[in-house]
Amino acid sequence: MSPKSKRKSALPLLMHEERFHHRAPPGAPPGTLIVDPQAPKPVITVIAYGPDGFTEERPPTLEALSAFLGRWPVTWINVDGLGDADVLKALGEMFHIHPLALEDVINVHQRSKVEPYKDNLFVVARMVELKADVLTEQVSFFLGANAVLTFQERVGDCFEPVRDRIRKPGHRIRAAGADFLLYALLDAVVDAYYPILEEFGDRLDALQEEVMAKPTRATITLVHNAKRDLRTLRRAVWPMREVFNALYRDPVPLITADTRLYFRDCYDHTIQLIDLVETYRETASDLTDVYLSSVSLKMNEIMKVLTIIATIFIPLTFIAGIYGMNFNPEASPWNMPELNWWLGYPFALGLMVATVVVMLLFFRRKGWLGPNR
Repeated sequence: MSPKSKRKSALPLLMHEERFHHRAPPGAPPGTLIVDPQAPKPVITVIAYGPDGFTEERPPTLEALSAFLGRWPVTWINVDGLGDADVLKALGEMFHIHPLALEDVINVHQRSKVEPYKDNLFVVARMVELKADVLTEQVSFFLGANAVLTFQERVGDCFEPVRDRIRKPGHRIRAAGADFLLYALLDAVVDAYYPILEEFGDRLDALQEEVMAKPTRATITLVHNAKRDLRTLRRAVWPMREVFNALYRDPVPLITADTRLYFRDCYDHTIQLIDLVETYRETASDLTDVYLSSVSLKMNEIMKVLTIIATIFIPLTFIAGIYGMNFNPEASPWNMPELNWWLGYPFALGLMVATVVVMLLFFRRKGWLGPNR
């Protein structure tokens, strides 16, 4: 491959890295909004509901979006895509979002956190998805008096069970407030970790059997990939423990005491996820050690076989070397009289066979060959 073609092939990789490490330039004023040009354009959907009914629409304009506010007990506005700064600024003005919080929405490298503001509560969580690798996506939540505003990096989420509950008449969420909707959405984010960790448990069990039975270079590559994905999960789930701890223990005016108890349940689930992640990380590290031990043991077995073969052939070579010396037996009766025997050749071969048998029995008695007796 020529240097020019290498530069062309490396360009998409550089653009991919730039997307995920996108930040405002050093020295930029606080609240600067710099949108990633590769980010998808915002797609806004609205679900407004109450005990008596609900509506689910995609408003054509922001002016139509403002018509939902105040008409229903709870309004959930979801934004998929962060590729239009003007739309995001308009939403920020409509919901009185602080410029620093809106900047954190666009810069999707934030760790999970909770920040109270004057008019709303800002929560950041990491949504996880398992494809070829583990992918995490920042989801930003804004809780108001009777509305929840969510921002996602792209279309597709784990909130469909929450939408199904809202669509069902008589469900508890229809009679609850916006703070309970925030709990339901965050709980869906946490629950999405469990199937992925179960997949990792099955994957590590299969790798453990493969490492013990027949380890290869592909096996250790899979182990390293699992360790990398578990590090990604650990970075995503650990800060969420602080988020739910704050939502449960710290009094927030927009969250009722009854809903705070539900956040305690999310906190318990997060602790369980952390325990699972740490357990699987230890298992993956142990698999690396087991792989190295298995490879070393396999190499020792190979070296033992080769050493036994070489050791067996040493006396055989010695015997063959002796009978290969061309001393004339006619010059002296001590010069290899076996050459004149009628069974001289069978005697040499029998001596070699007897030497091999004695050595094999000795190796077996010492436990170097076969079971140790």
